[in-house]
Amino acid sequence: MSRTRALSTHARTVLSVLLDAGGQWSHGYELARLANVKSGTLYPLLIRLEAQGYLEAEWQPPTEGGRPPRHAYRLTASGVQLARANSPGHTATPTAQRREATI
Repeated sequence: MSRTRALSTHARTVLSVLLDAGGQWSHGYELARLANVKSGTLYPLLIRLEAQGYLEAEWQPPTEGGRPPRHAYRLTASGVQLARANSPGHTATPTAQRREATI
């Protein structure tokens, strides 16, 4: 049985940034900057969202020679629904909390 709890403020903000990207791939550094979230908070959150099916992730080749590949993220269809239902200012009700994912 999964735990039910409201999404964190950081999760809501990251989901909002990804929703604003409109299906385009976003890199971790860009997400950290736009969501004002530190990497130690961001990357575990992205890993959980991907594991729960709310994000797609892929390694993208470098845009410049000598640079490493970059991990990029975008919302899945269920991630779009989650993001729309949980805007950064959203306060979850007990009924809504039972339906939300543990993030």
